Amino acid sequence: MPTALITGAGRGIGLALTEALIGRGWTVVASCRRPREAEALARLAAASPDRLRIEALDVADAVSVADLVTVLDGTPIDALVNNAGVAHRNTPLGALDYDAWRAVLEVNLLAPVRLTEALIDNIAASDQKKVIAISSSLGSITATRGDNYFYRTSKAALNMAMRSLARDLAPRGVTVAMLSPGYVDTDFTRDVGGPKIPVRESGEGLARAIEAMTPADSGRFYRYTGEPIDW
Repeated sequence: MPTALITGAGRGIGLALTEALIGRGWTVVASCRRPREAEALARLAAASPDRLRIEALDVADAVSVADLVTVLDGTPIDALVNNAGVAHRNTPLGALDYDAWRAVLEVNLLAPVRLTEALIDNIAASDQKKVIAISSSLGSITATRGDNYFYRTSKAALNMAMRSLARDLAPRGVTVAMLSPGYVDTDFTRDVGGPKIPVRESGEGLARAIEAMTPADSGRFYRYTGEPIDW
């Protein structure tokens, strides 16, 4: 029975992916900043007590990451899913908030690298040895729109960091890849228009993509449907 650790699992895509992987026979360590407020996650844990473990984690806090490593105590992690992320859409050119930009980079870029580095021994000790970063097509350099500077740059930088990790972790047999969940109907996008996909569809697609991932996919960028995305 493989084990996944998912960050930002208290709601949205992280919660849907947690449910999808449990349904496919995985054990999940679901982490979020405030577990006591994650009511849907708690209900899922009550329904699957042997398959779901909830842990507190603030991915932007190095002490919180270190505490989680201690709690896991060497537990093998078949798939580390760096899902936790933030957005800051109010980015008007001429009035950019650089402190807010740094905060977005802390969560979307630095945190996944920090957590991967902290848990690399757990990952390398597993059977599947996978690291997944939930990215976005908005981080592709081929994007033609402007605006949304903070989120776009954080995801583009995340993609580059993960490609570098893929190269450096290859000798340990670790597969590192990026997945775009699609434009999903969650709290994250609630105030933004346009057609969206149901969160359950995204979660199921991501679960299938994670299971299908092989070392040949390391350093690559895919949609939740399995289609490759241009850098």
